[in-house]
Amino acid sequence: MSLHMLFSGIRNVFKKDELGLEIMHISLPTTLALAADPVASLIDTAFIGHIGPVELAAVGVSIAIFNQISKIAIIPLVSVTTSLVAEEDAVEKLQDQPSEREMLIHASSQDEETKLEVEQQMEQVDPESNTPSSRNVNRVAKLGHEKSYIPSASSAIVIGGVLGILQALFLILTARPILNYMGVDSNSPMLKPAQQYLTLRSFGAPAVILSMAIQGVFRGIKDTKTPLYATILGDVTNIILDPLLIFVLRLGVGGAAIAHIISQYLISLVLLWSLMKQVDLLPPSIQDFQFGKILKNGFLLLLKVTAVTFCVTLAASLAARQGSITMAAFQICLQIWMATSLLADGLAVSAQAILASAFAQKDYHKVITSASRVLQLGLILGLVLSFFLFSLLPFASKLFTNDVAVLHLIGIGIPYVAATQPLNSLAFVFDGVNYGASDFIYSCYSMILVALVSILSLYMLSSSYGFSGIWIALSIYMSLRTFAGLWRIGTRSGPWHFLKENYALLQ
Repeated sequence: MSLHMLFSGIRNVFKKDELGLEIMHISLPTTLALAADPVASLIDTAFIGHIGPVELAAVGVSIAIFNQISKIAIIPLVSVTTSLVAEEDAVEKLQDQPSEREMLIHASSQDEETKLEVEQQMEQVDPESNTPSSRNVNRVAKLGHEKSYIPSASSAIVIGGVLGILQALFLILTARPILNYMGVDSNSPMLKPAQQYLTLRSFGAPAVILSMAIQGVFRGIKDTKTPLYATILGDVTNIILDPLLIFVLRLGVGGAAIAHIISQYLISLVLLWSLMKQVDLLPPSIQDFQFGKILKNGFLLLLKVTAVTFCVTLAASLAARQGSITMAAFQICLQIWMATSLLADGLAVSAQAILASAFAQKDYHKVITSASRVLQLGLILGLVLSFFLFSLLPFASKLFTNDVAVLHLIGIGIPYVAATQPLNSLAFVFDGVNYGASDFIYSCYSMILVALVSILSLYMLSSSYGFSGIWIALSIYMSLRTFAGLWRIGTRSGPWHFLKENYALLQ
């Protein structure tokens, strides 16, 4: 069943119909926004590298700590917010429009021109039903309802702000012990610049998590252009401030941290200002907040993120135990392996937003066609990436290192990195499909089961086959993630139970 749906209508995969354009309008800006931050980080690294190698290494450790802790809060919050906002936005659009009397009462408080427009709209009657046409009702309703009311948006912003403050306090108070745990001891020359950078950058944590929570809201209402523009504005500001604060004002790594903080608060303020023009962020009462839903589903995704992170971290740890050469080769292969996921993430976001709306409207035909289209695009994307990596990596690997031993191991890893790209793309898109169906429980428990099998594979295969064994185990890991997505749809269980009765009608 799931394989049939995966290939159903594949001849239309690149068709520029309404669905194709909707996917493109959501996924393309998302992909560009996701790519903007790594590019800005590379430029940051280049500026810091001119201070000195000690400062560069110190900042690298601090950034790794900050990003890892941020990820624990951001991924569950953004994913849950996107689904809930998309559902509520779709339901609001389906609700009954205001009655004629309500619209005329509202119009009576407006100027005479507005009142006359309302009355004219009301007089345009549908000849078949003898009631105002839905098109006219929608136009009249918009006269008094310019903003959407989405309770999850307000809830996500409040939770994002609280999580950001907690993260800032945690990192400021524990910066030194965490750095010691990461191997930067009291005698290391890296300790002072690393602690300075991590402590300063922690003040930007509220802005980072808040801006990501707002991006989740924008994704839910299918507006991914606004986050892209805000991200570009913030990153450009960061790049401009870096040389000014680092070299002109001679603030060193502290200047780099301050530049990043300013850029993040600028992004969050632009996003909040833009959102306030579209969404009413003040719920009538405390009961209208959706804290329970966000925290419950967010906890499930927190467990999933932990399982995913543990598998990848364990693989890196096992590679490190085999020596510095093995670790260097593994790190290069891993970064390439994971970097390509940014492209699939754009499709995953479009799948989540579109499916959440379709499920809320009980439009099962759109559920099927949307899921099929994004999965097909994910598979094709993976195949294209696989081809390019097979073709280019043997030559491009020399850009990362000149060490013959490291290059030899990279050559061993290239087939695994390239061949698993279709699996990677499908696995990430399936995440978006599951989130769009609000299938958070299955996403969590299936990932935990996948992680347990993968952890066992990593230990067994790495001890038997070394570097190759680690990549075989990671290939098994991604295969199991993809299979879990196929299994849920194929068994027609959970949110896909409607396929048992309706699938034949949706062909």
